[in-house]
Amino acid sequence: MRLVMKFGGTSVGDAECIAKVVDLIKKSREEGNEIAVVVSAMTKVTDQIITAAEGIISCTDKKNLDTFISLLRERHLTALGIVAPDYIDEVTTHIDIRLERLRNILIAVNNLHELTPRSRDYIISFGEKLSAPIVSAALRQAGIPSFQISGCDAGILTDGVHGGATALAESYPRIMERIGSKLGAQVPVIQGFTGCSGEGAVTTLGRSGSDYSGAIIGAGIDAEEIIIWTDVDGVMTTDPRLIPEARVIDSLSFLEMMEMSYFGAKVIHPRALLPAMEKNIPVYVKNTFNPAHPGTVVIRESHADKRIVKAVSLIKNSCMISISGFAAGKPGVAGDIFTSLAAAGVNVMLISQGSSEMNISLIITEEQVNAANKALVQIKNKGLIREYTFAKDVNVVSVVGAGMAGTPGTLYRIFHGLGLAKINVMMISQGSEVNVSFVVKEADGIRAVRAIHEEYDLDKEDA
Repeated sequence: MRLVMKFGGTSVGDAECIAKVVDLIKKSREEGNEIAVVVSAMTKVTDQIITAAEGIISCTDKKNLDTFISLLRERHLTALGIVAPDYIDEVTTHIDIRLERLRNILIAVNNLHELTPRSRDYIISFGEKLSAPIVSAALRQAGIPSFQISGCDAGILTDGVHGGATALAESYPRIMERIGSKLGAQVPVIQGFTGCSGEGAVTTLGRSGSDYSGAIIGAGIDAEEIIIWTDVDGVMTTDPRLIPEARVIDSLSFLEMMEMSYFGAKVIHPRALLPAMEKNIPVYVKNTFNPAHPGTVVIRESHADKRIVKAVSLIKNSCMISISGFAAGKPGVAGDIFTSLAAAGVNVMLISQGSSEMNISLIITEEQVNAANKALVQIKNKGLIREYTFAKDVNVVSVVGAGMAGTPGTLYRIFHGLGLAKINVMMISQGSEVNVSFVVKEADGIRAVRAIHEEYDLDKEDA
């Protein structure tokens, strides 16, 4: 069987974790599988590099930069010395070269007092550049032939959008030629999170984009399975930090998982499912530290069960915009609103429009309130709307389940449960047959999740 194994930051966070990764790969290889490995940066390394890049713009003391580079080097070489002692000299040379390049580009940013999107992508790609050679060396230390390679060199060609690039279809034959042809004889360790534009510039695939990398590689080599190895047992019915009774879901459809990803479930990157869905490749979510657990499988049609609702998610830090008083008789006002918001870089998560077509409610993140306000001021000054208000103390609750499609009484059950809990719903939006989302006061968010979780007995295995 041909597999892609993607390991997240916690899975390669230190020497002990990397040793577990090697054991998983070795066992799978002994079972006769051909494996391509995709790795993230070590835990929090990307965040640290982003902080350093943003801080270096106005930094006046380069000693801080030297300290940062030194700490990065120490962390990675410590892990290397434990998992691959026979390859210390070779890999240390690679790491030192890459750290020197990172230091040089950070100094250039400091001198120019500017961090361009292109430079930012190049800088934050270094976390994976440091982790991949260590994992590859650890495999060789265990007697497994391996090489490490960047996402670009592996064949991931993107549209060139910095900070959130999309892989192009031309990537697949490139990946098959460069990676697929080497499987079996060797285990490639591919740097996740990045690809490159047609001009060869490094592009990143968005936060948590290593999942996306794994799916792109899987589609490119015609993998039979993609396994996302992480630090949880699988996709859960809700956030266990909110509801301790949350349970691992054994099976989800691609559509269900995409809805969950969009509305707050962070186990799989939302776009990571697209290449897998295109090639109909099952995606497994499993725990590196509890590999015996079956985890969650995401497939085209989820395993038949009688559950109507499978999961509930909560998005905090949300803001509801209420817009009213559209210019009477003037068509296209809603279009002007969304065009203006899009131009300001504001992402609208939910939309609800009154039947009179004279008011619209929108949900955005709190971080985008200022940008939204600037855009809406322009619309108001044109006389297209009368007023708008922001309500920042709200949460979005999203209910997901393919069983809702065509099932009478679903909305009744959801809102009946909320009514019993005396929770008022401020806004409702149903974007697909497998998702219903609504807005409540921030103080009611967790209670709303619990009410629905209990209404549908999501804590029980065979409800």
